[in-house]
Amino acid sequence: MVQKTDVVVVGAGVMGLAAGRALAKAGREPVVLEQFRVGHAHGSSHGATRIFRLAYEEPEWVRLAQEALPLWRELEAESGEPLLELTGLIDLSDDPERLTRTLDATGTANELLTAGEVEHRFGLVTDCYKAVWQADAGVVLADQAVRALAAGLEVREDARVTALVPRRDGVRVETEEGPIDADVAVVAAGAWARRLLAHAGIDLPVTPTRETVAYFRLPEERALPSVIDYRHRVIYALASGPGTVKVGVHHSGPPTDPEATGVPDDAIVRFASDWAARTFQLADPGPVAVETCLYTNTSDERFVVERHGPIVVCSACSGHGFKFAPAVGRQVAQLAT
Repeated sequence: MVQKTDVVVVGAGVMGLAAGRALAKAGREPVVLEQFRVGHAHGSSHGATRIFRLAYEEPEWVRLAQEALPLWRELEAESGEPLLELTGLIDLSDDPERLTRTLDATGTANELLTAGEVEHRFGLVTDCYKAVWQADAGVVLADQAVRALAAGLEVREDARVTALVPRRDGVRVETEEGPIDADVAVVAAGAWARRLLAHAGIDLPVTPTRETVAYFRLPEERALPSVIDYRHRVIYALASGPGTVKVGVHHSGPPTDPEATGVPDDAIVRFASDWAARTFQLADPGPVAVETCLYTNTSDERFVVERHGPIVVCSACSGHGFKFAPAVGRQVAQLAT
């Protein structure tokens, strides 16, 4: 027997859930299908925290983050729990004035600091001549955000989608439990999206990679700004629970099959350990934990949010999408309706 519904959302990561929530607010009745469980550790949305920031050199990203910020606050009010911890961002690069020009042009408060000021105010050691401080930044509490977005939605877990079949009057979503007919299908399946969309004749130009992150114990528990160091390699660091910092090397992982079991890259762990030991003055430079996560990358780190007949593609990705989820979800809902 074929089930029928209004909108199907494939994928209950942060983007799929944000799209589902926006669709529900628009008066639709989305059914969200997740091949694992909400909050699973196989994809890109799990973990304690993700960086939230307004600081981008490209004004379109600043504006998208500015759009997302009040939507996160709205979700906080509805859920009754904090989802953002805005402890600020330290941005380290060889050309800080380029960033400050964009921030000034978009009305985003910022401050240039010397290395000595960074150490005095935040206890971070850097040899960068100038650093950019931006206060409206910090972290999204990722696991809590995913749960808050899922609240009130019809989410079917352990529901693997095997094919999408566009039809004259909508789309048939084939699942292992049986087919579902919908007016529209939103595909927010992360690293699995390209393979799934190919069966529907849609080419999604993305490459999944498996990235390594490491966690370190800080010398003391304190409010920690997020840090992005663009010199040499792009390194990011953010608070990940009391007294713990998460460190990764952006776009350092190899192409991967999302179905494969990944293992951390020892060389990346050593590189992150050396950087973290210097920057945070760690007494013990060894990580307390290491793990992997998936990136789904476009060639220019931009997002793919577009409609193909009855199918809406949502690939807001490349390792920097989480912070934008409520704004992207609203864009997807507009395309779907």
